[in-house]
Amino acid sequence: MKKKTIIAILAGLLLVSLLVSATGCGQPHLKVATTTSLYDTGLWGYLEPLFEEEYGVELDVLYAGTGIALEYGRRGDVDVITIHDKSREGQFVAEGYGVERVPFAYNYFLIVGPESDPAGIKGMSPEDAFQAIYETAGSRFISRGDDSGTHGKEKAIWANAGYDYEAVRTAGQWYVEGGKGMGPTLLMAGEMGGYTLTDIGTFLSYKSELALVPLVEEGAILLNVYSAIAVNPESNPRTNIEMANNMVDFLTSSRIQELIGNYGVEDYGMQLFTPCAGAEPES
Repeated sequence: MKKKTIIAILAGLLLVSLLVSATGCGQPHLKVATTTSLYDTGLWGYLEPLFEEEYGVELDVLYAGTGIALEYGRRGDVDVITIHDKSREGQFVAEGYGVERVPFAYNYFLIVGPESDPAGIKGMSPEDAFQAIYETAGSRFISRGDDSGTHGKEKAIWANAGYDYEAVRTAGQWYVEGGKGMGPTLLMAGEMGGYTLTDIGTFLSYKSELALVPLVEEGAILLNVYSAIAVNPESNPRTNIEMANNMVDFLTSSRIQELIGNYGVEDYGMQLFTPCAGAEPES
């Protein structure tokens, strides 16, 4: 009798296990698509266990350029996106793919290059610097070339400088499209002795590995705002909207805002990100 009872119990446990597996029950998951700069700086690695502990969820963080992250959101492959391209974020929401654009942190872009500065751009405006790089023989510019938020900002600077981007990118071997994330692009620029556009956070994270220095640090166009957008369940019914909203609330909460503001200060002597809790910062 005891043997039959044990077998029955084991069979019941096996059935429950199979049902859980078949129905996808167990610990819930939240899928986040994020820009490479938030990942390369280590910020997500810092925040991920805090979110998982607070909400009892397993966080799946996919890092890619902004363009790919937006596509993940459109296809419903993720529940929330955290990126940095205001115009495309607004379009994503306006088209019904996202619920609301919520800024949570910002920093600035820099133009960095070799200390020798062959194009003499140090202290110029971003637009004048791009013009000088374009016109100086022997200069090289290493572009993300990956449809990321940084790549989008680069295109905006070229446009403000009066250049057609397609003409620039095909103008010669001086312009190199890396097609990589921010960290690898910085390493490539260092190896090639070229200039590149980078967010300050990733630059500080990689600084010890680079033979590059900041050359252009001022200009309204260099403002770099990071936002979180929950994927709209009306466009994708699979969206875990409750947990996606939890993520937006988490990133803008006073506790996490303080942690974001302090992140990197001990290692780099300055903030990698400035928290802004849902408010659009002024350039």
